[in-house]
Formats: sequence, structure tokens, C-alpha cells
Amino acid sequence: MKLRQYQRAIDESNIVSKTDINGVITFVNDEFCKISGYTKEELIGSPHSIVRHSDVPAEYFKRLWETILNKKIHKGLIKNRTKDGRAIYLNTTIIPILDDDNNIEEFVAIRHDVTEMIELNERLTRTQNDLKDLNSLLWQKVSGKTKKLLELNRELEERIALEVAKNEEKTRLMFQQSRLANMGEMLANISHQWRQPLNELSINLYKLKQSAIEPSKQFMEVYEHSKAVIKGMSSIIDNFRNFFTSNGDDEKFSIKEAIDDATLMLENTFKNESIELNIDIEDDFSIIGRKNELAQVFINLFSNSKDAFLQNNIANRVVNVKAYVQNDTNKQIKYAIITIADNAGGVETSLIENLFDPYFTTKHPSVGTGLGLYITRRIVSKLQGQISVTNSNGGACFEIKIPLSGDDDE
Repeated sequence: MKLRQYQRAIDESNIVSKTDINGVITFVNDEFCKISGYTKEELIGSPHSIVRHSDVPAEYFKRLWETILNKKIHKGLIKNRTKDGRAIYLNTTIIPILDDDNNIEEFVAIRHDVTEMIELNERLTRTQNDLKDLNSLLWQKVSGKTKKLLELNRELEERIALEVAKNEEKTRLMFQQSRLANMGEMLANISHQWRQPLNELSINLYKLKQSAIEPSKQFMEVYEHSKAVIKGMSSIIDNFRNFFTSNGDDEKFSIKEAIDDATLMLENTFKNESIELNIDIEDDFSIIGRKNELAQVFINLFSNSKDAFLQNNIANRVVNVKAYVQNDTNKQIKYAIITIADNAGGVETSLIENLFDPYFTTKHPSVGTGLGLYITRRIVSKLQGQISVTNSNGGACFEIKIPLSGDDDE
């Protein structure tokens, strides 16, 4: 049921096709037919080159095939040709689908139409070139009296360049906001699907407790722990939904409460994976915000460490958490400093700069979406804080720095 809903969400918001290992089309959704001008009957069974544009050099497709046949994901902007000869531009992601023996079974391509943006930029470029030509002609006509005119032209070019840059930034934000809106809608659907099973688990736990004539101490410990986990999962669902809809009220909470909530959610996972979690809170302090959001920050960072331990086959697995208050005498500000450090091998230096970008991930697509650290930075930024990462002692060390004001540090 859920799988069909997810598939419908992807089909209705993306241009999707599938091909076999030889590039022969085996599936297209309605959006693909709509933008290409072909019917499903014309497309299925045809080579995907049916929509190839002659302007794209063969070298590009050679590199594309080398990438996906090596079981890697290809991402890029591709110029295609519709049935009636129009050129369209598509942001394309091609994903190899592997069978149980790790052999390529087929390829799935997901696209977004960016033709309007490309054509707009081309028109702006032509306009800028036309203006440059006009400026050159004017300069020749006015001859020796060009000093003032050249200065005006320089200002005009700067303004045009600024407007082009503003337009590109607006376009980038438009795409990002569109993705976040789609994600918010999907999370709302997911939370709706999760709520009923969580309620049923809670009811079943209560029935188990009622059916036990004299519950043992061990039974009650498991019962209370299970209730806390269910409550934590429900809070995280609300937290994610509020994160994308800007709902929910701020509250005053201690850093220890947020860390404890995150630890509770991952306690059994860390135990099963033999991960030692050391927490050293030198100064417990309170901040104003949403406790569930900050708890999600810790869950994201702890989960990243867990995945890195497994990916790098680390035997002795340790995560150290430290929290303390730091005084900045120059600015007369107190900061809450929280560090999360592991010994899982660290982050490749060349990747650190992009680590908090949306949809950037160092994990396999089946494990990571590239949104955990992006959301983590967004949450820390809402607290007027900063997050950074360095490599030290054989692992990654994330540092969160949040300013404290007034009685927030009491």
C-alpha cells in the first residue's frame, strides 16, 4: 500500500522512464509522454536514443554509459528532442537497479524539466550580448567624448550582471523550495501512515500490562522503555512535519534532555552494533527552541557514526559526546559547545565543504538520502548557531556552537 503511494508521488511529480541494460525502453510514465510528444506505444520497445538531440556530442553519452555500467549513479543536464523537433532540457538522474547477485537488472531515470530556466538564461545572455554590441557602436560614434559614456556603460553592465545573478539565485531557490515542499507533503503522508501503527502498539502494550496479574520488574522496565520509544517516535514525526510547515512553539529545555531523548531512541541499536556511547556534560544549560528538533540533530549525527562504523568495518566503536559553556570575552557572549566525535575513519577532506548541502551524501543510495546533515544545519541555524566538522583521532568530530543570552544558560 505504502509502496504504491510512494510510486504515485514520484510518478506525478517527476518524468520517469525505465530501460533494460541495452537502453531499450521498458516503461514510461504519463509525464514522459506528455513532455516528449510520443505515446507509450511508440516509446516502449524503442531505444532511448529516440529522444536524443543531435547537438549532444557522442562523448557525453559514452561517459554516461561508462558511469551507469559501473553501477554508479549518473546526474546531469541533458538536452533532448521531442517528437515535433523541439529541444527540451532535463535535469536527469539515472540509477542502476541491481538484482540479488549484484548484477544490473535495469536502469531507472528520473528527470525534472528545466527548459524554461535554460531558455530564460539564454535570452538574458543574448540581451547582454546585444547591449554590449550597442555599447561598442555608441563608443565608436562619440569618439573622443567617451569617458562619461564608458562609465555609464560599465555601470549598466554591472547592473545587468547583478540582475542575471539575482535571477539565477531566485531560480535556484525556487527549485530548492519546490523540493522541500514536495518533501513536506511526503512526510505528512508518511506520518499519517505511521500514526496508526504507533497507536496500535501503544494499545497492545497497555493490554499486555493489563493481562499480567503481577508484572515483574523486568516486564515493567521493558514496558516503560517501549512507551518512551513510541512517544519519542511520535514526537519526531510531529517534529519533522512542523519543521517543513513552520508550525510548533518554542520552549525552554536543557541540553541534557535533548541528548537523553536521542540516546533513548538509539539505545538498542547502539547495543546491538556494539557501539560505546560516552556522554560528558560538564555544564548543563538551557536553550530556547524545540527540544525534539535538537534531539533529531543528535539522532542524525549518532546514526551517521553508526553507518560509518559499519561501512568501514570498525571493530572498536566509540562515540564521545561532550557539552560545556564557553565564554567569549571579546564579544561578552556565552556559547553552548557540543561535540560529537567518533573513531569511524573520518570524512574525506575534499568532501567536507559540501557535506551539509542538500541531497549530498557519501553513502550508498539505499542507505542515505543526503538530507540528514542538511536538516541538521537548518535546525542549528534556527537556534542562531553554527555546526562544523573536522577529522581528529581517527574519526569525525562535529562541533555545534549555540549562543546563550540572558538566563538561557542557567
